[in-house]
Amino acid sequence: MTNDKVQLFCADLDGTLLGNPEATRRFKDTWEALPKKQRPLLCYNSGRLVQNIIDLLATKSLPWPDHIIGGVGTQIYDGRQKRPLGDFNKLFRPGWDLKKIESILTTFPGVTHQPPQFLHPYKSSWYLHQAPPETVEQLKKLLADAGLEVNVIYSSMRDLDVMPQKTNKGYALQWLCEKISVPLNNVLVAGDTGNDSSMFLLPGVRGIVVENAQPELFEAVVKLPTFSASQVLADGVIEGLKYFGVIPDAPSLESSAMRAHEMDPTLRMLFTEAALGTLTSEERQLICTGYDQALTALRKNITPLGFSACSLDDNEVTGTDVNYRSVWARDGSITLISTIELEDPQVRAAQKQTLRTLLDHISPNGQIPANVRIDTRTPDYSGVGGICSIDGGLLTVIAFYHYVNKTQDHDLLNEYSDRLQRVMNWLSALDSNNDGLLEIPEAGDWTDLFGRSYHVLYDEILWYRANVCFGRLLEFQKKFEPAADYLRWSQFIRGKILASFWPSTKTREAPVQVTFADRQFSLGDSSYLLAEVTPFSYSWRCDVLGNILAFLNNVLDVDRARVAFKFMWGVGVNDPWPVANLYPPVQAGDPDWRAYYTVNLLNLPGHYHNGGIWPFIGGMWVRFIHRLGLYEVACRELLKLAQLNRLGKNQEWEFNEWVHGRTGIPMGKCFQAWSAASYIHACQELQISPDSLPHD
Repeated sequence: MTNDKVQLFCADLDGTLLGNPEATRRFKDTWEALPKKQRPLLCYNSGRLVQNIIDLLATKSLPWPDHIIGGVGTQIYDGRQKRPLGDFNKLFRPGWDLKKIESILTTFPGVTHQPPQFLHPYKSSWYLHQAPPETVEQLKKLLADAGLEVNVIYSSMRDLDVMPQKTNKGYALQWLCEKISVPLNNVLVAGDTGNDSSMFLLPGVRGIVVENAQPELFEAVVKLPTFSASQVLADGVIEGLKYFGVIPDAPSLESSAMRAHEMDPTLRMLFTEAALGTLTSEERQLICTGYDQALTALRKNITPLGFSACSLDDNEVTGTDVNYRSVWARDGSITLISTIELEDPQVRAAQKQTLRTLLDHISPNGQIPANVRIDTRTPDYSGVGGICSIDGGLLTVIAFYHYVNKTQDHDLLNEYSDRLQRVMNWLSALDSNNDGLLEIPEAGDWTDLFGRSYHVLYDEILWYRANVCFGRLLEFQKKFEPAADYLRWSQFIRGKILASFWPSTKTREAPVQVTFADRQFSLGDSSYLLAEVTPFSYSWRCDVLGNILAFLNNVLDVDRARVAFKFMWGVGVNDPWPVANLYPPVQAGDPDWRAYYTVNLLNLPGHYHNGGIWPFIGGMWVRFIHRLGLYEVACRELLKLAQLNRLGKNQEWEFNEWVHGRTGIPMGKCFQAWSAASYIHACQELQISPDSLPHD
C-alpha cells in the first residue's frame, strides 16, 4: 500500500454505495464526520445520468459530492459550483453519429433499448442478455466497419453502452483530475462491475473492490494490487476507506439502523410489532449467552482430522448413523467458512486440518470424498444408497479460498493447487452439455435423501461461487490468464442461473433456443429462484437455502433478493423458528413425492429435508436480512435463532441438527458443528457478542 495521501475518492453508486440503505447511511455518517480540512474530494461516477443523481441526492441519503461523473463517463458536473462542465463534451463531439449507431443496433439480434431516463445524446444504451464475448466482438466489428469510432462497454451480462471512443468512467475521471490538478497517485476508487474497471486501470490509482463485485471486475483487475473488501456494498467501501487511512473507524450497526417509519412501506407492511424494535438488554444477553454456548459446541467438534459433523462424545450412533463420526466435506466446509473470523488457534488449526483431510483423500479422478471416517480414516465417496456427493467438492473449493484469503497461507495453496485443479476438472465434467450448469444426480447433494436432480438451484449457486473462488486462488498464484478464464466463466454461469431459475412471462430479450422448461415458464412469473429445472419438468417450490445462498453469494441482486425475501417472510418460512429449508413441503401424492421419503419416516412433510427447520440455514437467514438493510428485523430473528438453539432433547443449548417444521421440537443429532458455526457467524455480522455488552 502506497503512503500517498488520498486527495480524491471516486465511487460508483449502484451496487457499491447503494443497495443497503443502512450501509449507505453508515457511509454518509462516516464521511461527514471527517473534518473538512482532512476530507478528500468526493466524486460519484455512475451509469446514471447526472440529473438522476442530483434527484437522488435531494433525498439526502448520500453526502453532496464535489463532482459527479454520469452516463458511464459522458457527463461531468461540478458539485461545488453546481454546473455541468460543458468543455468536457466538446472533446468527443467530432465523429459521433448517434443516428447511425442506433440504426445498426436496432437490427442487431437480441438488443432492446434501455428506458429514456438512461439515455442522452452521447450515450446509446441497450439491454443484451447473456451475450458471449464473441457476440460483443461481432457488434464492435459492425460499428467499426461502418466507420464509427466508438467505445462499447458490456457489463453485468446485460448492459450494453455505446459511447464516443474516448469515453468511459476512467477517461472522464482522468480528465477531471487533470482539470483540478489532482495526481492519479492520490486517487482512490471503488466499484462492483465491469464498467468500473476503467477507473481501476488508470496508472497509479488505488482501488476498492467490494465483496459483492461481479466476476467481470475481478477479471479486469486481476493483475492489479487492489483492495478486496470482505464486506458488501457501502460497508465494503467503508472497510476500504479504513484500510487506506481515509477514515478512522466505521459507525456501529445499531446507530445506523432504520426504524420502522423509515422503511420502504412495502416492507414495513410485512412486519408485526414483534418483528421490529430494538433489543432489550436481557435479549442481547440471551444472544450473547448463545454465542458463548456456540463456541463450546463448536469445540466439541474439533478432532484430530478436523471438524466432525456433530459431537462424538454426546451422540450415540447405530447403523448408518455411524457416518456421523466423520469429517464431512459439506459440514466441515460450511463450519470453516462460518468461523473464518474467529481468532482462535484451536479453531484455525481445525479449519486447516479439515481441508487437509478432505484433499488428502481425493480420488484419482478428482472427487472429494463425501466424508472421511474419524475412527478409521476411511474415505466414503457416496452416501446412503451409494449416491455421490456433488456439493462436497464445490464447498471444499469455496472453503479453501476463504481460508487462504483470511490466513494468506500460500504455502498450503501451493501444496494443494494441483489437487484443487483436479476437483474443478471433475466438477466441470458434470456439465455434460457445456451449457454452464451442472447435471446433478438425484439426491446428490446435502438433501441426500430428497428427489431433486439435473439443474438444482443449490448446487448451481455453489458452482458459480466455486468458479469465482478458484479464479481468485489462481490470481493469488499469479496465474492470471487461467484466473481470468474462470472468472469470465463464472459470470456466464450467473447469467444462466438467473435466466433459467427465475421465470418470467416477459419476452426474452436475447435469442435462445426454446426448451420445454421455457414453455412451462410462460405460465407465470416467479418471486424467487425455483428449486429445480430439468429438460422435462421443473419445480415451483421455493428452496429457501438456495435463495439465501444466491443473495449471500452475489447471484441475486438486491432488488430480486428483496422480492424473494417478501415471499419467504410472507409464507412464514421462519415460523415457528428460523428457518424451514423448503416451502411448501412435498405431500404424499404430489408429483414430486418419492416412495423412499417414508424410509425411517425421515422425509415426511415437515421432517428433515422436506420442510424441516435447520438452524444452520437460520444463521444465513439472519445475514440475508441484515444485508437487505433491515438490521432490527435481523436482530429479532437472531433472538429467535438463539431461543431455538437453546432448545434441546436432553439439555439446553444443544444446537440440534434440525427441528420439526410443524411442532418446532428439536430432532437429529445434538451439538451440530454447522448449527453452532452459523450462529457465531450471524452474531459476528450483527456485531452482537459478549465483547459488545456494556461492562460495569
